[in-house]
Amino acid sequence: MATKVLDSWALIALFNEESAADDVEKLLHAAAAGRHTLLMHVFNWGEIYYTTMRRGGESAAKSIAADINQMPINVVEVTNFDLVRQAAIFKATKKLSYADCVAAAFAKIRRAELVTGDPEFKNIETEVKIGWLK
Repeated sequence: MATKVLDSWALIALFNEESAADDVEKLLHAAAAGRHTLLMHVFNWGEIYYTTMRRGGESAAKSIAADINQMPINVVEVTNFDLVRQAAIFKATKKLSYADCVAAAFAKIRRAELVTGDPEFKNIETEVKIGWLK
């Protein structure tokens, strides 16, 4: 079974009903049906939480967190030396936010596809397989 790592961009697009929302819903349905595994690093979950809180307050952030908890996504709290080192290498060599570096490092270490629509990941495609959302 394939493993896919979701960047925060994917769920933010879903919650904001952006053009990629339908594709994200398809990924969620496929995961619920057992066709692949969806992972998200807790660091990227935090990105969604703070972004939502800034826009709509803490109650909105708690509501989004509850919604994510009901989705077929494993939010992983793994932080180890290899992950942090790889994220640091990406941060030193690529133009990405540190949270994006964590998502990319997590996908690389898990040998998983990183699902995003964030164009900042274009400069990392040679090192991490990207599943592009549009």
